[in-house]
Amino acid sequence: MGTMWWIQVMRSLLIVPIFKCLVAICLVISLLVFVESVYMNIVVIYVKLFKRKPEKIYKWEAVQEDMEIGDQNFPMVLVQIPMYNEREVYQLSIAAACRLIWPLDRLIVQVLDDSTDPTIMEMVSMECVKWASTGINVKCERRDNRNGYKAGALKQGMRHSYVKQCNYIAIFDADFQPEPDYLRRAVPFLIHNPELALVQARWRFVNANKCLMTRMQEMSLNYHFMAEQESGSTRHAFFGFNGTAGVWRMAALEEAGGWKDRTTVEDMDLAVRVGLHGWKFVFVNDIEVKSELPSQFKAFRFQQHRWSCGPANLFRKMAMEIIRNKRVTIWKKLYVIYSFFFVRKVIVHFFTFFFYCFILPTSVFFSEVNIPTWSTMYVPFVITLFNAIATPRSFYLVVFWVLFENVMAMHRTKGTFIGLLEGGRVNEWVVTEKLGDALETKLLPQVKKPHNGVLERINAKEMMAVAFIISGVGYVGT
Repeated sequence: MGTMWWIQVMRSLLIVPIFKCLVAICLVISLLVFVESVYMNIVVIYVKLFKRKPEKIYKWEAVQEDMEIGDQNFPMVLVQIPMYNEREVYQLSIAAACRLIWPLDRLIVQVLDDSTDPTIMEMVSMECVKWASTGINVKCERRDNRNGYKAGALKQGMRHSYVKQCNYIAIFDADFQPEPDYLRRAVPFLIHNPELALVQARWRFVNANKCLMTRMQEMSLNYHFMAEQESGSTRHAFFGFNGTAGVWRMAALEEAGGWKDRTTVEDMDLAVRVGLHGWKFVFVNDIEVKSELPSQFKAFRFQQHRWSCGPANLFRKMAMEIIRNKRVTIWKKLYVIYSFFFVRKVIVHFFTFFFYCFILPTSVFFSEVNIPTWSTMYVPFVITLFNAIATPRSFYLVVFWVLFENVMAMHRTKGTFIGLLEGGRVNEWVVTEKLGDALETKLLPQVKKPHNGVLERINAKEMMAVAFIISGVGYVGT
């Protein structure tokens, strides 16, 4: 009796009040996330209704050849392709860059090969030689170390003397293949609008139908482009650079201090620093670049760790720098700190995991706690609807998407914690594995890797989370 009495006292005086406090915090965060989502989608609706395409906001005219000066009317463009042991896709990425429609004497393709496999290094070199024999100015650059990973490779690539003659820099990861007219459509924005620093294209996922996981990723990333990037571009002329499929103005990149490897999101780091110098960005939804989604859960999990840990760590490092900045308005600083970082990169991960995967299942054990219906039904329904609209063809998969996002919230929350606290895995960089078959090509034979046994294919953390939620459901049923 004594033990049960103490448990009841602890429950009523400590556990229940703490749980009520956590619920209250989650309700406030729920409103913050909801308002942010509604705001972004209102901007998108405005863009669609009034057809506010970038070509109407910024000047755009195609670059024309001049009869007297020839190709000199075209600016010098550097195309950078960072890669690391990309056996399956190196040919595709180099070929796509070399097929870009731009005067040959005004284009330099720079392959930044950090490969450690001698066989792959030789294949990359031979591919560059092959394209160089056709008249393409291809440079294959290598380092004697991998310090700074991708950021280090890009930074080293900028030090070559021939780069100084370039006005603009286009960056494509190894699994991205731009259409031939990419430069002709993107570069004119930078030529005719001196205030623009970046033109970001949309990703098109060519292996979205490979499996259910790639369909879920497509839904999430389509919403990212539709809401976050398009609303940021339209309303604030600022958004996070995606690390690929974008063209930078060389002057803006240099003014901001170039590439830095202090976090695993060097692309976002550069974008924030350039934005704080007063430069503007534009997202062009109509320009699409083919890309490959991770089709293996382990690869996707590593990618999500980097995408959640990196922004949180960057927020920790740059918060005071943003606050002290005097080049941009207070409203833009507020947008970057609150909306761009705090809500979208930090709070949303904590909220999704703790509220939907912990608070709600646990609440069935506390009859004293009342969670309002609007927070469990209406708010998540509207947010889910917004996400589903971004990919109409997958609307019928929305239930699976909700479950998938809740599972991934656990990994994103862990990554965000590590980033904010600068934990042991804060600078972990695992290159996302590409399979190459995403582009439906027979160019290369597919490499089949052996399985390492049943136990390694069981995701223990995910199974524990599922067991916990099921236990709550089972408790309700009894």
